[in-house]
Amino acid sequence: MLRTHTCGELRLEHQAQVVTLCGWVNSARDHGGLVFIDVRDRYGLTQVVFDPDNGAEMLTVARSLRNEDVIQITGKIVPRGEKLVNPKLLTGQIELVVAELTILNKSKTPPFLPGSTEIANEEFRLKHRFLDLRRPQLQEAIIFRHKLSKAVRDYFDQKGFLDIETPMLGRSTPEGARDYLVPSRVHEGCFYALPQSPQIYKQMLMVAGFDRYMQIARCFRDEDLRADRQPEFTQIDVEMAFVTMEDILTMIDGLVAYVMKEVRGVDHPIPLPRMSYREAAEKYGSDKPDLRFGVELHCLGTIATRCGFSVFQNTMQSGGRVRGICVPGGAAKYSRKLIDELTEFVKTYGAQGLAFFRVTETGLDSPIAKFFVAEDQQAIIAEFGAKAGDIIFCVADKYKVTSAALAALRNRIGKEMQLYDPRTMHFSWLLDFPLFNWNEEDKRWDAEHHPFCDPVPEDVPFFDTDPGQIRAQSYDMVINGYEAASGSVRIHDSVVQQKVFDLLGIKAEEAEERFGFLLDALRYGAPPHAGVALGLDRWVMLLLGNDNIRDVIAFPKTQKAADMLTGAPSTVDDRQLRDLHLKINAPKP
Repeated sequence: MLRTHTCGELRLEHQAQVVTLCGWVNSARDHGGLVFIDVRDRYGLTQVVFDPDNGAEMLTVARSLRNEDVIQITGKIVPRGEKLVNPKLLTGQIELVVAELTILNKSKTPPFLPGSTEIANEEFRLKHRFLDLRRPQLQEAIIFRHKLSKAVRDYFDQKGFLDIETPMLGRSTPEGARDYLVPSRVHEGCFYALPQSPQIYKQMLMVAGFDRYMQIARCFRDEDLRADRQPEFTQIDVEMAFVTMEDILTMIDGLVAYVMKEVRGVDHPIPLPRMSYREAAEKYGSDKPDLRFGVELHCLGTIATRCGFSVFQNTMQSGGRVRGICVPGGAAKYSRKLIDELTEFVKTYGAQGLAFFRVTETGLDSPIAKFFVAEDQQAIIAEFGAKAGDIIFCVADKYKVTSAALAALRNRIGKEMQLYDPRTMHFSWLLDFPLFNWNEEDKRWDAEHHPFCDPVPEDVPFFDTDPGQIRAQSYDMVINGYEAASGSVRIHDSVVQQKVFDLLGIKAEEAEERFGFLLDALRYGAPPHAGVALGLDRWVMLLLGNDNIRDVIAFPKTQKAADMLTGAPSTVDDRQLRDLHLKINAPKP
């Protein structure tokens, strides 16, 4: 080894020992006679001192050192003076007096300094990700990710699960997001697909008798991106046989408690709270509500119908809803200028406008308050449980628009008004999702999650009468307003599976063509089984209190799915295309 210790482990008990460190120059300070260098590696930082008594030549070399040079130093550990202790460093009570110096590699002048408080723009940092990853914040995130992954594997190992790998090259079975396709050189004109999830393979494993499977799996989806989504991502994949939904929820509750104890050192209460999809949609307008704070949605109903405000009246008469939220103490916070900003904000979610009422000791203060008699003003205050100093925001529109607009507004206001502690972790389950949703554009039923979810048994008669009423035995875990896990009880009966396919417009012949391998497996003694997938990237992001998933992945893509470091995706030469029997027909710039 080129070193005897790391830059983060030396303490007073190492006093008088001769040690060797290797690392990067983090900073340099020339105090005339003495030169101080902070040497950094992923374990920490140690101050080293070059004394003129150890030779003028070495002091000259030390003065030539620059940030990010890689060096090896050997010397004796001495305590710092009482007034020179740095309490911010774990190594802050000691320093190393250098006797030998070797420059292992000189660095070019870096485009940005990993230790700087001024952060370069993200795309520039991603282009130089090897430098960006030297930043302590990113190194801590990658180390935390490792610890979380280890805790997950340890937990499932203790519960008797087998870690089984599934293929990366599979068959394209498009439903939902687009597949990433890989052309085959051997099979002309044919393509593999990178897995959107190991869904089909893990169901095969249940049929094969491996009743407890887990995998930290790489998955790929060619979809539009945002701050908490990547084209390639990692999920904790779990499947169990001979279980009910309750067994899965209990198992993952235990995982939450285990992980929180292992990586955060806290005892998290279980079982986790549960809520139905319909309750969440009605109370919070979202299937992933942030439950760290209240501010529930309320409906004005008959008050809106009988008031003199035509916008509310017309909305109710056309079958829409008038719904709103009450912001505690918000009357003083939200000026007319800020309300105008919020109005433009909800318009991005399809709303036509945003009505508001400031709550006073005597009633409501608003440009539209005159359309509401005193009795109705008091009824609105009672409906929202409002108090003087609060402000009520309302949206009048179709149910889906009011849900989307008010859910987004609720999240924004919760953050702006600091209605919750950002360090808090709130886990909950959402249950009873609809099995199907109606695609108005294509005039057809689509699967809400995927076509392999088992329906709630008592809802099966609705297949023939009202498919929109069928509930799936599916479940999502929500953490702080983010979907952090999703799963379901799987269909293990090929007859039920075909009923689902029929409703989705997938005829028996097409089903055999696309999913025949799965349907065939279900005919050979498939056990009842269920599973769940937890987004590892998102878990790391949330547990670290981050809001950008790219900061917890070593080599992420941009929001345009580009790898700034390597330049991927890139063109390939004609020979490679010929080998794959492909011809590019790209549009001209």
